[in-house]
Amino acid sequence: MKRFAAVILPGVFATALPATTLVVAALVVAAPGASERAVAGPPDEAIAAVQMLREGGCGGIVPAARRLDHSVLLDHAAAEWSSGKKLAAAIESSGYRPEAASGVHLTGPPSSAVEMLRRSDCAALTNRGMRDIGVYHRGRDTWIVLAAPDVVPSRTEAPVLAARALDLVNEARARGARCGSRWYAPAPPVRLSGTLDQVALGHASDMAVHDYFEHEDLAGHSPADRVRAVGYREKLVGENIAYGVKSAEDAVRGWLDSPGHCENIMDPRFAEMGIAYAQGRAVRHGLYWVQVLAAPRA
Repeated sequence: MKRFAAVILPGVFATALPATTLVVAALVVAAPGASERAVAGPPDEAIAAVQMLREGGCGGIVPAARRLDHSVLLDHAAAEWSSGKKLAAAIESSGYRPEAASGVHLTGPPSSAVEMLRRSDCAALTNRGMRDIGVYHRGRDTWIVLAAPDVVPSRTEAPVLAARALDLVNEARARGARCGSRWYAPAPPVRLSGTLDQVALGHASDMAVHDYFEHEDLAGHSPADRVRAVGYREKLVGENIAYGVKSAEDAVRGWLDSPGHCENIMDPRFAEMGIAYAQGRAVRHGLYWVQVLAAPRA
């Protein structure tokens, strides 16, 4: 789920076989990722079958794909799925945070795994985006889960992403933009402000910890209040926020595609900008982004 919101204040803020049965399920989810590797042991026939089909492109009918890493967490997810849980819920309860996942349920002898899997959705089994695999067996049934861990930028990447966001904002300002029904002429570039970066990080972190998505924080402070609280003397403050995007490109593109956010970015009165992100720690685990724009007093 991706969300965007914008505000501006004057000294204020603008925002799917009888003896043999096959069941295939798939999902795409967004949440922070982790994959715990399984300890080496006897080769599992189902996993070996998947690896063979991936490396051989399902007999040459689709492009070959890399081998998958065996994940203990996905073993747990496969076991939970076998108990009757929905695949998404099973993966969530395992502690694995996926960007995308798919599952295959086989009924039949292990020796027929390759044949059964080949008759399933080879495109899903050989999806190049998948990185990990887990399996659970009970009698003649086997549950296989494939997934790709959700990878979010680390805090050490923040300066690079901030610089990239600044470039994208200034590129838009330099060429002019249509924000909804209003055309904005080219505007002077804005510069990064370390002070505004910290204001943006404070609000992004607060939303991430307390699981909300608003311009006004839980203490009732507006963006302008937060800017003034750090001693920044402003004439005008604007704020854009976003949730669920993973890159500066997606954040800025999303804002430019939304009239209110676009107006903030294109406002020629703004001269400085701060931008930051924080990973959700409560119900939502995606990234919260905050962009603060300001016109400082002379």
